[in-house]
Amino acid sequence: MPRETDRSIAMDEVDLVGLVAMEDVRAFEALYRAYHPRLRRFLRGMLRQSTMVDEVLDDTMLVAWRKAHTFDATSRVSTWLFAIAYRQALKALRRLDWSLPDPVDEPAAPREGEPDRELAHVQLRERLDAVLAQLSPEHRAVIEMTYFHGYSCKEIAEVVGCPVATVKTRMFYARRHMKSLLGDEGAQAL
Repeated sequence: MPRETDRSIAMDEVDLVGLVAMEDVRAFEALYRAYHPRLRRFLRGMLRQSTMVDEVLDDTMLVAWRKAHTFDATSRVSTWLFAIAYRQALKALRRLDWSLPDPVDEPAAPREGEPDRELAHVQLRERLDAVLAQLSPEHRAVIEMTYFHGYSCKEIAEVVGCPVATVKTRMFYARRHMKSLLGDEGAQAL
């Protein structure tokens, strides 16, 4: 059962989208600020090209601005926005015909601590990025939404517009492919 604060946050977001539908610029700015980091991370994972991420993020928010009146509040605002971002990312990939995009060309954030541990973390992240880059956009999106954004199979199905069983199948094949690419260590981690 959701906590009361979760309900009030969700209600505030629904109200915010309602204001955006009435072309309230301040409400749109608040929505943008609230979702920019999460959508950017999701799009970085899907697109693998930092030069495309900002363009697709802008396209996503433009669609949200123009289509806010279509939001019906049967799903969460985040699900609605991620669905828009997912469709915009697929359009961008089709437009450029990139089946296997290059890894994100932004440096990993430095971490404080033991140098060996930092190095191991950076190496693991680079290896994971390389493996994710070899997945199809559909499989990569399911992995990203599950492990990095905490979405359930049902929520992912709403975002990508397919049955829950299809999401589970994509997850199965994505994990299997990742395990084969990561070797024994990957099999234990996944």
